[in-house]
Amino acid sequence: MLKPGDKAPDFTLLDQNGEPFTLSESLQQRKAWHLIYFYPKADTPGCTKQACGLNEVLGAIGDAVVLGVSPDTPKKQGKFAEKYGLGFQLLSDPDHTTAEAFDVWKEKSMYGRTYMGIERAAFLVDADGTIAEAWYKISPADTSKNLLAALAG
Repeated sequence: MLKPGDKAPDFTLLDQNGEPFTLSESLQQRKAWHLIYFYPKADTPGCTKQACGLNEVLGAIGDAVVLGVSPDTPKKQGKFAEKYGLGFQLLSDPDHTTAEAFDVWKEKSMYGRTYMGIERAAFLVDADGTIAEAWYKISPADTSKNLLAALAG
């Protein structure tokens, strides 16, 4: 598991518009905090609550960058972003390489069925690419609260 002080794994993924996004380039250009959060599936109740909660605090986090990552296609991410008016990038990780690098691709079970999927998590990365906070198994409601508290502290 990644922890504060670790270097954030670099990655390049397509966003909801089909445009490539590279973490190291964004950190270098924006010189700002980046919240990278992983969620299981676009437009499901928990993921919607999480995304909308983060969208509501965008005005309170200054120049911090919010990035949502799931295995969904860019097209599905785009529909999700448009439906809820999300003001941040959603990134497509269909082969879960980035999820594996952040140690959030886990064995899960539901109704007696075992499968691999995203464990909801969030990482606050400083402008140098170092993880300042790592929240594994975070609840949808706590993602925005933890972000605000970390940036205020």
